[in-house]
Formats: sequence, C-alpha cells, structure tokens
Amino acid sequence: MSSLEPEEIAALRPDALAPAQIAAKAVTVGKGKATMPAAQAFVSAILAGIFIGLGASFMLVVKADTKLGFAASSVLGGFVFSLGLYLVVTAGAELFTGNNLMVIGALQKEYSPAQMLSRWVLVYLGNLVGSLILVALMAGADFAGLGSGAVGEAMVRVAQGKATLAFGTAFFRGVLCNMLVCLAVWCSFATRTVVDKLFSVVTPVMAFVACGFEHCVANMFFLPMGAVAAAAGYGEGGVALQGIAANLCASTLGNIVGGALLVGVVYWFVYLKKHEA
Repeated sequence: MSSLEPEEIAALRPDALAPAQIAAKAVTVGKGKATMPAAQAFVSAILAGIFIGLGASFMLVVKADTKLGFAASSVLGGFVFSLGLYLVVTAGAELFTGNNLMVIGALQKEYSPAQMLSRWVLVYLGNLVGSLILVALMAGADFAGLGSGAVGEAMVRVAQGKATLAFGTAFFRGVLCNMLVCLAVWCSFATRTVVDKLFSVVTPVMAFVACGFEHCVANMFFLPMGAVAAAAGYGEGGVALQGIAANLCASTLGNIVGGALLVGVVYWFVYLKKHEA
C-alpha cells in the first residue's frame, strides 16, 4: 500500500490537466503575477524580452538562407523561433502577450482590473528594455555579419516588411498571433514535465510565425535590429521610425484583443463563469 495521500498521488501522474483545471490554474498563476513585487516583475520581463529576441535571432539565421523555399523557410523559422516562448514558460519570465491571460483572474475578482493593467504596462516596458539590450549585444557580436552578411540582409528585409504593413493588417495579424501564443501558454499550464512544455508551445508558435502574424514583443527586437543592420550598411534602404512605431502600436492592440478577449475571456466564460440553471 502506498503511504502517499490521494492528492500527492494525483500530483505525480503524468496526465495533463483538463481544461477546467487549466482555467483554475490560470487564475492562480495570474494572482501570482499581479502580486509579484514590481522590481522582480520588471527584471523578469527584461528576461522575457531577451528570450523572445533569442528565438527571433535563431529564426533570422533560417531566413538568411534564401535557397530555402517559402514554406520550408517559414515552417523551419517558426520551429526555431519557439525557443523564445519555451524559455519563458520553462525557465520563467514575464511576457506581455502571455500575461494577457491575467484577464481570467481579474474576471474572477482575484485582483482588480487596475492591478492587471498596471502589471501589463510594467511588463511591456520590461520586455522592451530586454529586447533593446539584446539588440545592443547582437550589434556588439556582429551577428549581422554571419553568413557573409546574409543574416544582416535578412534582418533588414524582415524589419522593412513589418514597418511597411498597413495599420489594419498589422492589427489583425496581431489578433491572430496572440490567439496562438495564449493558446500555447494555456496548454503549457496543463503540462507536468519540461518535455510537455516544449511540445505545448512548438506547434502554436510555428503556426503564427509561418503564417506571418505579428507579435509585439518579437517586433521590439526585429524592428530595432533591422534598423541597426540597415544603418550598418546591410540590405537596401532603411527602416523608418514611423513604421516601427505604427507596427508596435497596431500589433500590441491586436495582441491584446487576440489574447485577452478571444482566449482569456472566452475560456473564463466557458469554464469559470457561474451560469444560471
């Protein structure tokens, strides 16, 4: 006979959590994020900006190989980009887009909407700082020079494509992007092992990258990095500051709608809202 209590035995099972259990866990996780000391949350957000940027850098190496076909480049680029979210959910870091799921705990009245919004702002700024730190590190490492400058050309090409998107296009691509990112985070809540976490994030992230959707935190790295590479003489033309600002604004708004509304609010309604019989 086992000396373990039933709850301890359940905790040892490899089974994934059921959706209703994921919803309950999302509330608990959100409360932890809302009450984390601001300094710790900000530093953790800096880490997330760096982690996502590392995934983006990995993707740029793939994009630098122009011999790859469109589909192969897009799918492989998405696969390696998933490094970023895997590090966030496994190593631990505060990511603005994933934190859009905090709306679930706010709707459950575990913390106020003001607490949620203030934490979103803090984490967003921390993600931006982390992204810019990585841009500086990559510039110092001459990352753009890899592949005889092919990586630098890919940096400029990717950044120009994002900076010239119409506002509405970037917005809707942002909506679709964070639906997938928040679904990946939601699925990671269900996992019990490190390997489970890897599998939970890879396919949603591959999908959003391959489909060309817009992730505001990734773009905090892609756009400045492309501008730096263009200033260093890689590629053709530059990356306009106005285009950078417009993309970040549109993709951020879209990410909030896709993550907070289309995933967070919907799952709260399905699994946690008390409905009259």
